[in-house]
Amino acid sequence: MKDRPLILVTNDDGIHAKGLKELTEVMRLFGEVVVVVPEVAMSGMSSAITVDKPLRATKMKEEEGYTLFKCNGTPVDCVKIGFNHLLDRHPDFVVSGINHGSNSSISVVYSGTMGAAIEGCLHGVASMGFSLCDYAQDADFTRAKMVVARIFQAVAENGLPHFTCLNVNIPKGEVKGIEVCRQTSGKWVEELEKRTDPHQRDYYWLSGYFKNFEPDTAGTDMHALDNQYVSVVPVTVDMTCHETFQQMKNWRF
Repeated sequence: MKDRPLILVTNDDGIHAKGLKELTEVMRLFGEVVVVVPEVAMSGMSSAITVDKPLRATKMKEEEGYTLFKCNGTPVDCVKIGFNHLLDRHPDFVVSGINHGSNSSISVVYSGTMGAAIEGCLHGVASMGFSLCDYAQDADFTRAKMVVARIFQAVAENGLPHFTCLNVNIPKGEVKGIEVCRQTSGKWVEELEKRTDPHQRDYYWLSGYFKNFEPDTAGTDMHALDNQYVSVVPVTVDMTCHETFQQMKNWRF
C-alpha cells in the first residue's frame, strides 16, 4: 500500500464521534489511513500536551489500508505519538475532524481540532482541520463529506506552504460554495457563569457568547458561514504581529 499517500487522521471529539467516522470514510478514498484519536472527548484542548502521566496508545482495529488507535492524551499528543512511534513512515497529510461545531474566528485558538492540524504542519506535513457548524451528535455530514473531498483534493494538487495549515468550517444545511477567507475579529465574552451547588459552595460553568467585532464584513469566515459558504482560512504558526514589530523598532528601552 506504500504507493498510496499515508494520511494521519485525528480529532478532538473522541473515538466514538460520528464526525470521525465520516472523515475516515472520505480519507480512505484517497490513501492509506492511520487514525490516532483521543479515547474521550478533548474539545477546547488547543495545543495542550500531556506532561503529568504516561501516554498510552491501543490498537483497536486493523485491516487493509486502515488502522485505528485510541490514545489517552490530547489531540496534539495523538499527532506526536503517531509521528514518533505508531506510523511506519512519515505521513503525507494530517487531517483533523470533522468537528461537531464551528471553529471559526477566535475559536481557532481554543480548538483541539485545529491544535492537531497546527501540530501536523509543524512536522512539515500538509494539514487540515475540518468543522461542521452543527453540535448534534447525529449531525448530517453528507454535504460536509463532499466539501472535505474537494478541499483535500485541492491541497493534494497544490500543496501548502511550510508551517501553514487550513481551518475549514462548513455551514449546516445548504452549501452555496467555498470561499478562502481571513479570520473574523471577535472574542468570547461573559464566559463563566457563577452557580451554587447543594452544599452552598460556589462553582463556575463555561458559558458566554461570541461578540463579532466586524459583522457583515465580506471576506471573513463568519460572513461566509452566515451566507452558507464554506470558509477556508490559511493558518500560520508564526504569531508575530509584524505591524507592531516594525513600530517597536523605533522604541527606546
